[in-house]
Amino acid sequence: MTEDLEHPSTHPPLPPTTEDDRISWLRLLRSRRVGPSTFFRLMHEHGTAQAALEALPEVARAAGVKEYEICPEGVVLAELKAARDAGAQLVCAGSDAYPPDLLQISDAPPLFWSIGDISLLQRPMIALVGARNASSLGLRMARALAAGLGEKGHIVVSGLARGIDTAAHQAALDTGTIAVLGGGVDVMYPAENTNLARDIAQSGLRLSEQPMGLSPQARHFPRRNRIISGMSRATVVVEAAAKSGSLITARNALDQGREVLAVPGHPFDARAAGCNMLIRDGARLVRNADDVIEALPQTETVSEQMEIALEQPQAAPVVSRPQADTATLHALILQRLGPSPIAEDQLIRDLAAPAHNVSPVLVDLELEGRIKRQAGGLLALAD
Repeated sequence: MTEDLEHPSTHPPLPPTTEDDRISWLRLLRSRRVGPSTFFRLMHEHGTAQAALEALPEVARAAGVKEYEICPEGVVLAELKAARDAGAQLVCAGSDAYPPDLLQISDAPPLFWSIGDISLLQRPMIALVGARNASSLGLRMARALAAGLGEKGHIVVSGLARGIDTAAHQAALDTGTIAVLGGGVDVMYPAENTNLARDIAQSGLRLSEQPMGLSPQARHFPRRNRIISGMSRATVVVEAAAKSGSLITARNALDQGREVLAVPGHPFDARAAGCNMLIRDGARLVRNADDVIEALPQTETVSEQMEIALEQPQAAPVVSRPQADTATLHALILQRLGPSPIAEDQLIRDLAAPAHNVSPVLVDLELEGRIKRQAGGLLALAD
């Protein structure tokens, strides 16, 4: 990435307004090794998705990736047709519909598909997550919390999994609930929640950053979880084992600067081990919806939140980099990274190098497949 183009604005890119723009956005994001962070950087460097697409093969070649091909237009046209058939709507970063809290996280999705009432995205949200093999008491608690939060004007966000997620969605159908899916927004998973997913589309909202029609795989759910926590002002864990996806969501929330709360459980119940650990480590103990609301920080209005979100930098400006310096940074970054993830800002501090020099090199290494990004803006060596 040696272009000298400068785009000093730190605002998110202008959302697409035409069909051609939407096609370009989707093609860029669906291209190989282009994740959210790389998408925003390329947009920042090149101004438009079409310009970024034109530059991407050369960017990849400079990073050592041979015979790189961008996502074919036919693939995106098929996705757009599937979206029309499913009644899905595209929500892009920078648009009025995009949730302002989500825009503030370091790896915000550039776009996502939604089915249902997108106006819910502008209301205050609370995430409720927990065990799939939930106990009867856990399910009762999830229903009580969801109903109580809904009555007080909060939208309940969860992941449509069996157990706690299901109970939370069901209890909040009348007041507003959002299901964030691991696969395509048109894919009903798990199958047992097909009717619930349809009910949510009628009175709430389903959304996903994944392509239409994609069947979820295990690796998709940790990425999904950072959206659940990123949309929400707080994450409440109702039941969770010591090693569970719900704790990933809680860690994401902490990394994103959000409140984390947990419902305590009996020490002999393995399903309560994760919640008890969270409370031991400083999460607020939850007994009812009032406890959750009392823990929320004083928040700005929706318009004030959007204004603040738009001021957050999404990418570093491009600067020309001598080849020797670039090679040195490549080596230093690979030397400092390992299989255990580290925050990007911590890596930059460790390198004692300007962020605007490090960021383009990280894009090179990501496109080259030598490093990978994880939820919460973390970096690690690729497997």
